[in-house]
Amino acid sequence: MRRLSTLVRASSDAELPPVFLRLLSVVRTRTQSAESDAVTQTSIVPARPEPPAALWLDGGTLADGTGRDPVRNPGILVEAGRITRLGGTRPAGAEVVDCSGLMLTPGLIDAHVHMACAPFDSSLRYDVSVADMAADMFVNCRQTLDGGFTTVRDTGGIDRGLAGVVAAGKMPGPRILQCGPVHSQTGGGGQMGAEWEPTHLWDAHAVPGLVAWALLSDGQDELRKNVREGFRRGATFVKLLVTGAVVAISTQQPSDTQFTLAEIAVAVEEANAKGTYVTVHAHNNRGIRAAVTAGVRCVEHGSQIDEQTAALMSEHGVALVPTLSIMEQLVADPASMGLAPSYASRLSEFARTARDAVLAARAAGVRVGLGSDLLGPDQRDRGRELVHRAKLETPMSALESATRVNAGIIGLGDDLGTIETGKIADIAGFAGDPLSEPEQFSDRDRVALVVQGGRVVKSAPRS
Repeated sequence: MRRLSTLVRASSDAELPPVFLRLLSVVRTRTQSAESDAVTQTSIVPARPEPPAALWLDGGTLADGTGRDPVRNPGILVEAGRITRLGGTRPAGAEVVDCSGLMLTPGLIDAHVHMACAPFDSSLRYDVSVADMAADMFVNCRQTLDGGFTTVRDTGGIDRGLAGVVAAGKMPGPRILQCGPVHSQTGGGGQMGAEWEPTHLWDAHAVPGLVAWALLSDGQDELRKNVREGFRRGATFVKLLVTGAVVAISTQQPSDTQFTLAEIAVAVEEANAKGTYVTVHAHNNRGIRAAVTAGVRCVEHGSQIDEQTAALMSEHGVALVPTLSIMEQLVADPASMGLAPSYASRLSEFARTARDAVLAARAAGVRVGLGSDLLGPDQRDRGRELVHRAKLETPMSALESATRVNAGIIGLGDDLGTIETGKIADIAGFAGDPLSEPEQFSDRDRVALVVQGGRVVKSAPRS
């Protein structure tokens, strides 16, 4: 084709042999047809619109995420995507959102999600198509935003692909911070293949641009290289698995400790060099203490934290992101993750100790965030984590954990987590009062309004 085009440019039609004239006619016809049908990617999926120049949220009751008592009829002015004023009168020309009857809160933050996790047994057997996995991820993103969660921190399962698609406005979803593939030792909690699967086949389970499970490392040098590889792929923080997992796919157990102190310290060194941090999946106290000593900044789950470990975490300024929802979900229905009914009693004990760990951490002065850790294609009930925490503590403390505290843990405390001047305008509006009736946190139909970055992304009709 290129040779014919070159010949055409060098000669007039009259100079070409008949066979070339017939070929040229076909080429011109196809080229004109292609040009007339051509559509740019931008026109297929339009870019996210800019927020209005000025947005005025009128009426409602404000629980601003700081723990202060709610305020009626606050009046919130948003300009260029940020909150510029609380109170006063509506400025001329501002777009008005009627918030009467709504409880306004900061956009919720889930600090422990797995947007990509299909049921492990099916996805690792290749029983789930890439198309199905992608579709489930897109639905999860939309449902998450619909439930008032405007930001999430993905702690393993996706790579930069999904986060980039949402950030570009090609599909609705929360702001996503992601670690890319988690880091696990060989045979650790991140290697979820069957025990008879040769380790050298593990990497084949990843789907570049969509799914990234775990990079396996043994020794300081290999872990350093893989942490750097994770950053090359766009990770914004590092996650290590330093104990076994509750849902044990292979031969590892929650009582196992994984990675040495020296290995964890290497990951911390690399994260510090990138201006970010290391968080760790950890259940047992030995693993948590080693990680804290090595310099990590956050512990995920922490279901067996005792008073001594909580005191050590507080001393070193290490945060905790407990994940109660997944425990409760698996106790109620182990089969939803392909687990035998016998797992229920084991998981029930972990659910109990996880609640005790939250209270121990609170008593020690540890910053306690909030994460759902939901797994599988159906993650509609993300707000259930606030319900569990409200029952364990108070609805206001649950809201603070899901907003101000989580924003600080994920490194966005200057921009998100509270409704204050200067902050990005991420706001959720509940038709009701979840501080009086915490079950409303898990009812997506109660979320009548979602503002993300100063744009109204959900405005449900109200009676």
